[in-house]
Amino acid sequence: MLTGRRSTVTVGAALFLTGYALTGLAAADGPGGGVALCGKFVCVDASTPGKPGSSSGGSQADPQGGSDEPAGDGASTIPGRDCTIRKLDPQPDPSSDLWDGHKPGDGAIYVSPCAEASGGAGTDSAVGRVFWAEDEPTAVDPAVVARQAVDKMLLRGPEIGITPKPGGTGVIGMPVYMWTAAGPETYGPNTASATAGAVTVSAVAKVSKIVWTMGDGKSVVCTTAGTPYKKSYGAEPSPDCGHRYTRPSSTEASGKYHVTATSTWTIDWTGGGTSGQLTEVRDSDVDISVAEVQVVN
Repeated sequence: MLTGRRSTVTVGAALFLTGYALTGLAAADGPGGGVALCGKFVCVDASTPGKPGSSSGGSQADPQGGSDEPAGDGASTIPGRDCTIRKLDPQPDPSSDLWDGHKPGDGAIYVSPCAEASGGAGTDSAVGRVFWAEDEPTAVDPAVVARQAVDKMLLRGPEIGITPKPGGTGVIGMPVYMWTAAGPETYGPNTASATAGAVTVSAVAKVSKIVWTMGDGKSVVCTTAGTPYKKSYGAEPSPDCGHRYTRPSSTEASGKYHVTATSTWTIDWTGGGTSGQLTEVRDSDVDISVAEVQVVN
């Protein structure tokens, strides 16, 4: 006998033709939740609420626009569905095909209501799975699997684009444009999935905001990737992510402004009959020079 070996059987019509009902499970769950007979499947009717989450637009902390400035739970927070794996009570008759050749006492028969979802989180039915296991199964937390999916992603700080360019010199009072290349690793979307046991979680990461610390004591919050500067824009300010310096960088000890761009990655995940949201932060930096206009008489 192999330790931990498991056999799986989809709950079919034959199970119910024998008159076998999962009354022990249903009673244990109480009003508003439990295992019910749903056609030829084991279905669940639970009433545990879920958790929402979301994001938008863009503004700035200074005249160019912008303003200064969660993980999923396990089975108990699944909206509309209880995915707890339970031991069938009473156990099937020893002659039942559900034992898959095993004998009572060698293990037990369990039900996993959310092994295969027929719809997204919040649907009122699910395809159940009944299986034999030698040892009692350990519950898989979808939130833990979600973290494994995120660990597969390569999430970087912004690929900084800025005027004036590093190595060049800008002029105080002139518009400064800030932006990042909008690739999967620098802005998203970035996707990954992970599986543990019967639970597969898919995750999508996108940058929800970038906070630009400009080195002059001011910060700009941008909720877009920004607009790359073109010569044709002249002295027009950035439409979505910009700044203006009011004093030269020579007033700084280094003689330059140290600009840091910090991205907040919002990661939405779903799987195991539930969903949630995670957050990651990445940053990049650059030094730029800004001078006063020299007037020649």
